[in-house]
Amino acid sequence: MVDLLNFQQFAAGDSSGRSLYVRLAVSEFQSSKSRNGLKIIAVLMGLAAGLAVLLLLVFFILRRRKKTIGVGTSVGGLLVAFRYRDLQNATKNFSEKLGSGGFGSVFKGVLADSTVVAVKKLESVSQGEKQFRAEVSTIGTIQHVNLVQLRGFCSEGTKKLLVFDYMSNGSLDSHLFRKNNSNVLDWKTRYQIALRTASGLVYLHEKCRECIIHCDIKPENILLDAEFCPKVADFRLAKLVGRDFSRVLTTMRGTRGYLAREWIAGVAITCKADVYSYGMMLFEIVSGRRNSEQSESDGKVCYFPSRAAVVVVEVNNVLSLLDPRLEGNANVEELEIICRVACWCIQDDEVHRPSMGQVVQILEGIIELKLPPVPRSLHFYDDNEDNVMFFTNLSSSQSSQAQSSA
Repeated sequence: MVDLLNFQQFAAGDSSGRSLYVRLAVSEFQSSKSRNGLKIIAVLMGLAAGLAVLLLLVFFILRRRKKTIGVGTSVGGLLVAFRYRDLQNATKNFSEKLGSGGFGSVFKGVLADSTVVAVKKLESVSQGEKQFRAEVSTIGTIQHVNLVQLRGFCSEGTKKLLVFDYMSNGSLDSHLFRKNNSNVLDWKTRYQIALRTASGLVYLHEKCRECIIHCDIKPENILLDAEFCPKVADFRLAKLVGRDFSRVLTTMRGTRGYLAREWIAGVAITCKADVYSYGMMLFEIVSGRRNSEQSESDGKVCYFPSRAAVVVVEVNNVLSLLDPRLEGNANVEELEIICRVACWCIQDDEVHRPSMGQVVQILEGIIELKLPPVPRSLHFYDDNEDNVMFFTNLSSSQSSQAQSSA
């Protein structure tokens, strides 16, 4: 029989060599194991709950993203990758055509959130998927009040589409060259269109990370919103020029009648090619007619820029150049300024053309502009109908309203 020992009799330094045995109930061990098991179960349940919350969060994010793609709004400032069937539904199977051009047709669409958009179906797209997305990404970064905003795109196999803001007043050409006298653009509106279009080009040429040459400035590519605020559109010909370079050689064709002489000659172009096109468009804003148009009296073709340059430089009667539908209702000082700007913009040597930044300052009255010389190239068109028609002929498809976009 084992003797019972009193723990209190053992000193802290006792070294008698006696062994001490302690008896414990089995329930003591089971209680400890049970507590450890409960802890493990609690941890597992916590992990499961956290995983469930995470999965639920992912589900809602994906659901919201899917909805976003359907309505076409931007996510975090990025472009939306639309599905083709979404755009097909938005445009009612592309039933309402707004216009067409060399790179495709444009249709009116309404997204799921009732946003009205213009959907452009691109045709004859030669670049691959990577290049297409790179171009779209570049256009998507362009944000300016006077540039059409790209909202999204679709790229499914050979189907390439672009989605832009809808411009309710169509393109500038539909207002300038309208045969009837209804809803004629007044002078104040025309001057603001000229000024704000120039502001948009300044952004492309000087404010972007890379200089962007539009390459196709013309009335068809100036869209007007509900307040007649102009938006430069259709960037399909646009070329990027790194800030370390000054020129770009392009085989792309712009529109006859708006091409700078160096471009026609096959020389590498700069942003001054846009300045030339802008100057040609200014003449049309002033006159309300195509630069090349047959005279109603004798049926001959009169090249308006030739006449306008002579009037501005030699005759000094700019009111004779004004759209007759305005009945002389224009600010003569502004008319004089805009005609001088147009003449400077179409100078033969690009060095003599102003930058778009200078154009804006001139139109705003910040800097003055002296009389320009008459460009020598304009004499090439005088009394030579064949040359006029060759360089300025516009197809009917180009003169129709084009809700084209960037």
